[in-house]
Amino acid sequence: MPKTLDDIDVAGKRVFLRADLNVPMRDGAVSDATRISRLAPTITELADKGAIVIVASHFGRPKGEPVPDMSLAPLAGPLSAALGGRNVSFANDCIGAEAQKVVGAAKGGDVVLLENLRFHEGEELNDPDFAAELAKLADIYVNDAFSAAHRAHASTEALAHLLPAAAGRMMQAELDALDSALGSPERPVGAIVGGAKVSTKLDLLGNLVGKVDMLAIGGAMANTFLHALGTDVGKSLCEHELADTALEILGLADEAGCQIILPSDAVVAREFAEGAPSEVVPVGAVPGDMMILDIGPGSANGLATKLSDLKTLVWNGPLGAFEVPPFDAGTVMVARVAADLTRAGALKTVAGGGDTVAALVAADVLDDFSYVSTAGGAFLEWLEGKDLPGVKALG
Repeated sequence: MPKTLDDIDVAGKRVFLRADLNVPMRDGAVSDATRISRLAPTITELADKGAIVIVASHFGRPKGEPVPDMSLAPLAGPLSAALGGRNVSFANDCIGAEAQKVVGAAKGGDVVLLENLRFHEGEELNDPDFAAELAKLADIYVNDAFSAAHRAHASTEALAHLLPAAAGRMMQAELDALDSALGSPERPVGAIVGGAKVSTKLDLLGNLVGKVDMLAIGGAMANTFLHALGTDVGKSLCEHELADTALEILGLADEAGCQIILPSDAVVAREFAEGAPSEVVPVGAVPGDMMILDIGPGSANGLATKLSDLKTLVWNGPLGAFEVPPFDAGTVMVARVAADLTRAGALKTVAGGGDTVAALVAADVLDDFSYVSTAGGAFLEWLEGKDLPGVKALG
């Protein structure tokens, strides 16, 4: 675990805080302020300790040049609101005279928001000269952007080597949760992995079979495994060409003593549409003109029962086409059982990934899991067992 705010003295210091303010916008206004509200505790703590807090973030993909629609200026107001009305000064650049002027006018307890880091191509190139310019603004570096930690950019990697560095509270919470899920989990530990394609999660599956005691595979990717085992999946989405790869993963799981759970029954339909006529069939009896769109009730109940044997659960990806009823039933049912066990103190649950978060929201259990990561790519790469440059740089 890198140093945290507990390990650094920030009173009277200029603290460069790498944040992720790449938030959804609609008509020039923030449509989802989750990332801003999650960042607020770190900013508040630093400011209350007497630091000048210099908040920096990327936004969108301006490709190294200023794009007015990708300015961070509209975020100064929402950031101030999240900080209880604390004043947030905005600098029209993130380096150079403009940034230095605004930071120079600030005093302990003040907050400065810099312009979009990606308005300079040196950010994504991890350019040492650009990082050196950023370093001129501050005395201490704090990274609270785990969601950008899988990128080796100037503000996430190079800058951490130029200033005393520490993790912010959100980064700290994320790392603590991830360590408790796979680093040093309470066993037995299980994982649920769903989604559309095996091809996008090969590294993930390969890493997990050596880390967990049980791995449940759902979503369309389960169809590829069923096909590899000789099951006819009808018109279902299936990567037939990855049958050998699926068998290889099953072999690795067997060697590692990891139990693989695949659906035993499925909800099938002739079309993927809301309210489409559907039926439940054993996975060995999928009609040739129908497609699997969800795990069946037998599979959902069986998986729910398995959860009661676990102490730790990692979840990435829905078990069916949850966006369209009635094909959300399997995901919702299992999610609610996991939430019940979590509330009872019997199970630690760590989930992440965009579709996963959306599925937990749909099941109305988002706040009942032990930890839900909104980090997307960084969460997935961590599950794959990869080093994250933004974390590694913190030491």
